[in-house]
Amino acid sequence: MEPVTHFLTGACLGRAGLNRKTAYATLAATLAAEAADLDVLWGLGGPVDELKHHRGITHTVWAVPVVAGAVVGAIWLFDRWRSTRRRGGKGVAEVHWGWLYLTAIVAALSHLALDWTNDYGVRPFFPFNARWYAGSFMFIAEPAIWAMLFLALFMPWVLGLADSEIGARRTRFHGRGWAIFALCGWVILGGWRWAEHAEALAMLNNAPVTAAPALRAAAEPYPVNPFRWHAMVETADRYQTAEIDTRTGTIESDPLRDAIYKPTDTAAVEAAKRTDLGRVYMDWGTWAVVRDLGPEPAPGMHPPELPQQRSWTTVEFTDLRFDYSLLAARGAAGQPPLSGWVYIVDGHEDGGEAMDGRRQR
Repeated sequence: MEPVTHFLTGACLGRAGLNRKTAYATLAATLAAEAADLDVLWGLGGPVDELKHHRGITHTVWAVPVVAGAVVGAIWLFDRWRSTRRRGGKGVAEVHWGWLYLTAIVAALSHLALDWTNDYGVRPFFPFNARWYAGSFMFIAEPAIWAMLFLALFMPWVLGLADSEIGARRTRFHGRGWAIFALCGWVILGGWRWAEHAEALAMLNNAPVTAAPALRAAAEPYPVNPFRWHAMVETADRYQTAEIDTRTGTIESDPLRDAIYKPTDTAAVEAAKRTDLGRVYMDWGTWAVVRDLGPEPAPGMHPPELPQQRSWTTVEFTDLRFDYSLLAARGAAGQPPLSGWVYIVDGHEDGGEAMDGRRQR
């Protein structure tokens, strides 16, 4: 999921009762719920490094206690700094570090659980098991989730203002019921979407969208509407796509395309798969499509300057999980998000790599 959902989920976890056990619980839960995404700093090394390490080691079950410990350590330093500014040198009262660490553990685990729900997936047992796991039933940004989480955090503040206006006695802890309501709503919506996702896959099995035998099938989510799904079916020679409505029980052609014939594996394609970008992309891209585009410049990357007797070609990497009508806003040069390109020189040499219009250094 995107950072806003992680932060808000962590804040609600803290307010759901853990903040009654120790001070700083909501702060620890909020930070630990998003801390795993610090792996985006690998993007400073280039887009290929970012794809290689994003949702990597920081998104594993082994990293959870480390991430939680780092968050609690940062809060301990903050508490020590704060204590020096208070008379008597005392820190914040009622800090129970064991409870605080447990709070951070729960929040860090929530990050893995939420990221598993969408189609990008996670590798929770990496590096011992490099398999990607993806629930594919939640879109990466879900307005209904935002609404519930924002409501849970905003309403206690509004009610607190009303209490102060009428002189009512204020309670020490605010918003526990609202936080529990939002978290329960999260679970209910996720369960509903999971059931609709299963129904979409069942529809694909019962009413095939292609006459050729299917090798595999998948259904990708849309936001807001839990009944609408983008379907993909792989056959021996093509990828068939369609749009599913589980409410009406209908399957319609994809408005962007109906069938994608599998491109030929040229020498340039095989060479591109052996590059850094190719190895990372083929490991991550469970629905990857690799095309030899010929001498067509790649977005964000100038072609290699070569002597006249040498030649280059462009190999494009895309993933069908991110290539449907909702994402028609597209990435670089009208391509789906998370697309990549490699220049192959003389059919075997790496002449440069780029993703989403950013060149790898």
